Amino acid sequence: MTARAPLSANPTPSRLTTPAFSAEACLLVIVAVYIVVVALLPLVRLFWTALTSDENGSVFGALIRQWRSPSAVRALTHTLETGAWSVSVSMAIGTGAAFLIMLCDVRAKTMAAFAVMLPMLIPAQITALAWVEMLTPSGPLQVFARLAGGTLAGSNPLYSGRGIALVMGVEHAPLVFLAVRAGLARLPRDMIESARLAGASPARVLRSVILPALAPALLGGGTMAFIAAIANFGTPAILGIPGRYPMLTTLIYQRLQGFGPGALGQVASLALILALLAVAGLALRALLARRAYARLDAAGAPFAGFELGPWRDMASAVLWLVLALIAVLPLLTLIGVSLSPAIGVPLSLHTVTLDAYRQLLGNDTVRRAFLNSAVLAGGAALGCVAVSVPLAYLAAVRRLRAARVLDLVADLSYAVPGTVLALGVILILLRPIPLVGVSLYGTLGILGFAYLARFLALALRPVMAGAEQFDRALDEAGQAAGAGLWRRIVFIVLPAAAPSAVAAALLVFMAAFNELTVSALLWSTGNETVGVAVFLYQYEGDAAAATALASLSLAFTLGLALMALLLRRYLPEGVLRWRV
Repeated sequence: MTARAPLSANPTPSRLTTPAFSAEACLLVIVAVYIVVVALLPLVRLFWTALTSDENGSVFGALIRQWRSPSAVRALTHTLETGAWSVSVSMAIGTGAAFLIMLCDVRAKTMAAFAVMLPMLIPAQITALAWVEMLTPSGPLQVFARLAGGTLAGSNPLYSGRGIALVMGVEHAPLVFLAVRAGLARLPRDMIESARLAGASPARVLRSVILPALAPALLGGGTMAFIAAIANFGTPAILGIPGRYPMLTTLIYQRLQGFGPGALGQVASLALILALLAVAGLALRALLARRAYARLDAAGAPFAGFELGPWRDMASAVLWLVLALIAVLPLLTLIGVSLSPAIGVPLSLHTVTLDAYRQLLGNDTVRRAFLNSAVLAGGAALGCVAVSVPLAYLAAVRRLRAARVLDLVADLSYAVPGTVLALGVILILLRPIPLVGVSLYGTLGILGFAYLARFLALALRPVMAGAEQFDRALDEAGQAAGAGLWRRIVFIVLPAAAPSAVAAALLVFMAAFNELTVSALLWSTGNETVGVAVFLYQYEGDAAAATALASLSLAFTLGLALMALLLRRYLPEGVLRWRV
C-alpha cells in the first residue's frame, strides 16, 4: 500500500499562494504609502492646521474668528450667489442641449455634442479671457450691437458677480449635459411609447414622464456644476479680481500672496469651509446618482427620440446659434485679438500680424513656462499612470477590498477644490523633508508633488474602467503556469491595459499642462507655468500677449484631445467624456 504524501509536500499550492500573497501585500503597501503621503496627508494637515492654529490654544478659535470677519462673510456670500446663478445657466444650456441632441432628430448631432463639450476641454482662465475680449469695445458682440443701432454697457459687464456666473455657467454646462445624456440613454422605450399610445403629446410625455424620471440625473448634474463653480479659480481670478468681487478661492489667493506663509493659519480656515461645501455636494451627488440608476435601469431598449418634422431645421438652427455664441465665437475672438496689431484695430487681411506670437516665442519666461508645464504634465502623467495600473489590477482583477478603499481615498485630492489641496501641500512641504533634509518649497518640485496628488484620480478612472473589463481567467492562467505577480503584470496586464493607460496619460497631460488653480499658489520666479503666465499677462493688462499665449495653449490642448479621440475604438465606454 503506497503511503500518501503530506499536503505540505505538494509544491504547487506553495508556489501559487504564499509568494503571490507576499508580492500582492508588498505591492499593496507600496501603493498605500504613496496614496496616503501624496493624496491624503496634505488634506489631513490642512484640516489640522485650520482647527488648531488659534494663538490661545482653542480648537475652533481661529476657525470661528476667521468666519466672523466681514471679508470672509462677503467672499462666502459671493461664492454661494455666483454658484447658484451659474448653475441656472449650466442647467439651461446642458439640459436643453441634451434634450435636443438625445431626444430629437436635429441635424449634425455628433458635431453639436462636441461643441457642447468644448468648454470642458478649455481651461477656465482661457474661457474667461475669451469672453472678456468678446465684450470689449472692438469685440464681436459690441460690433453686432452697434450694427443693430444700439450699444452694450460702457464698462465690460463681465467684471461682476453676474458676469462670473455667466461664464462659469457656460464652462460647467458640459457637466449637466453629461448627467442628463446618461439618464436619457437609459430611458426605457416602453415607458414613453405607452404614454404615446395612450394619446399623450410629446410635450406632455416630456412633462409627465421624462422629466420626473430624469429628476435625480438633473439634480446630480446641477450639484456637480455647483461644486465646480465654488471650486473655480481661473474665472473669478480673471473677472473677479479686476472687478473687486472677491470669492473664496480668490480671497485665499490674495491673502496668501499678500501675507506669505505667515497667513497659512488664516487661509487654512477659509479653505476648510470651501472643502466642506465640496464634500457635502459630492455626498448629495452620490445619493442622487444611486437614485437615478435605480429609477432608469428598467428593462427595455432605449428611447429612439421624437421626429420634429417641419420644425427640425428651426430647432437645429436655434441649437447651433446658441452653441456658436457660447463655444465657438469666444475662441474665434481670442484668436482674432492675438492676430490684431493693437487693441481697437479692426482685424482684416491687411492688419493681421503675428507680432504677438513672435514676441512670445522670443521671451525667455514664456519658453521656460512651456518647458516647465511640459515637464510637470509629463511627470504627472507618467507617475499617475504608474500608480493607477497596479492599483486597478489589485482592485478590479484581484478584488482586494483594501485596494478598493485606496481607490476611494485617491479621489479625495481631486474632489476637493484645487486651492484646498495647494494649501495642504504648502503646509507639509514648507519645511525641509524629514530624514533627507531637502526643501521643495519655492521649487518646481512642489508643483510636481501637487500635480501627482491632484490628477491621480483623473488617471485612475479610465485605467479602472479598462481593468473592470479584463478577463480574470488570463491572470489565473498565468498564475497556474507559475508566473509571479510582477511578471503577470508586465506581460499580461500591461498589454491589455495599454490603451486605457495611454488615454489616462493624455487626460492627465491635458489637464496639467494648463493648470492654474493649484499652480497659482505654488509657483515662484523661474518656475512659471503656462496657466500662470496667461493669468499674469492678463492681470498686467497685456491683452495681446495673453490672447496669443492662450491661443497657443488652446491649439496644443485640442491637438491632444484629437489624439485621445483617435484611440476611442480601443477604449472602454465613458473613458473620454467628450466622446460622441
